[in-house]
Amino acid sequence: MSNGATFEVYRDRADEWRWRLVARNGRIIADSGEGYTSKQGAERGIESVKRSAADAAVEYLPED
Repeated sequence: MSNGATFEVYRDRADEWRWRLVARNGRIIADSGEGYTSKQGAERGIESVKRSAADAAVEYLPED
């Protein structure tokens, strides 16, 4: 079942491919953080996040 979030793939001003994860309310909740030279590279980045995030640990860093 989908939570309503959507991955968007797009070209940026530098003509590189990027992705962003958009929540149902329209807010961006994650992005690629880097540009890819091909759309397939961006798609591989999305698949990597999908595989890794489900089991990712949460690490709490010390406060400053």
